[in-house]
Amino acid sequence: MSEVPIALLVDVTSNQVLFAREADRRFVPASITKVMTLYHAFELIDEGALTPTQRYRMRDETWAEWHRKGSTMFIADGASVAVDDLLMGIANVSANDGAMALAEGQAGTLDAWLGGMNARARALGMTNSHFGTPNGWPDEGRTFTNAKDLVRLAKALTDRHPEKVARYIGKEGFRYNDIAQSNRDPMIGRVDGADGIKTGFTSEAGLGYLGTAARDGQRLVVVIAGADEESIRGETARGLIEWGFVEFDRRKIASRGQSIGKARVQNGKSKFVALQTSSPVFVNIPKGMTGEVRMSISYNGPIHAPIKSGQRVATMLVTVPGLEPARIPLVASQDVERAGLIGRVWNGITGWFA
Repeated sequence: MSEVPIALLVDVTSNQVLFAREADRRFVPASITKVMTLYHAFELIDEGALTPTQRYRMRDETWAEWHRKGSTMFIADGASVAVDDLLMGIANVSANDGAMALAEGQAGTLDAWLGGMNARARALGMTNSHFGTPNGWPDEGRTFTNAKDLVRLAKALTDRHPEKVARYIGKEGFRYNDIAQSNRDPMIGRVDGADGIKTGFTSEAGLGYLGTAARDGQRLVVVIAGADEESIRGETARGLIEWGFVEFDRRKIASRGQSIGKARVQNGKSKFVALQTSSPVFVNIPKGMTGEVRMSISYNGPIHAPIKSGQRVATMLVTVPGLEPARIPLVASQDVERAGLIGRVWNGITGWFA
């Protein structure tokens, strides 16, 4: 573990960091970049702008640049390739040629595809990431990320697209154009509940990995970056995941829809809105821990009306000794309409004396 400069393990079902080393440090993701290409593609499928049965032709210029360049699925010059095959190749054999064919085929230009990738990253709150390539090939530092941002990406991928993750990600290998290749993911077939996700390597970036596994409703995500050897990358990823599942007791602290507290409302027909959980809440407690688990509510308030039932308006902070606080979304339990002019004036007057 001491040989890996960047490592992060997060329980994304409780938003709880279990282990962190240099989690904010920027690094070059190499082929882990393809996870954002996959996420962008999955979103486009949901939006109706892409279908797995569509076919894109490998442009002559693209083939000339990417034929046998790094990892490849061996697309032939001028071949018409189904999106389904491109996604399989990108996810499981890290196809550089596949990522380029998909990007150019769907968006028309590489710049247009990259604009979509970066817009998705911003929407996920990946504030320390930028993508200058769809496949992670070295691009003089234009592509970068950090471990925290990759966890956000993995959580969105598994939360929003579980069926597509099951369809495309974590296969043992992929055969295309009569060439069979193996998936080099270090957890697939070796860790119970592993979905894998993506490895990455360049001489500049070293060896990296973004992976996930789920057991009994709990999902852990691991990020490794800067490893010197494949064996170190794999052993560290597997070791962290197993440690996360085994060395903590998972405790339920709230049920779905449970009332947690209230938040002050500005310019609403009600001065307060009740807060509740949107899903069951669990936290991880280190085995043998002594000390109290503390809970508090955080929000930028007062919250401005109107407010819709189910709208996220606050966060519950759950602090376990020795760990970073878990941040649990809280939602409004009912609508709060905006007050009329007289009501807003009265709220302003009474606010002076609150």
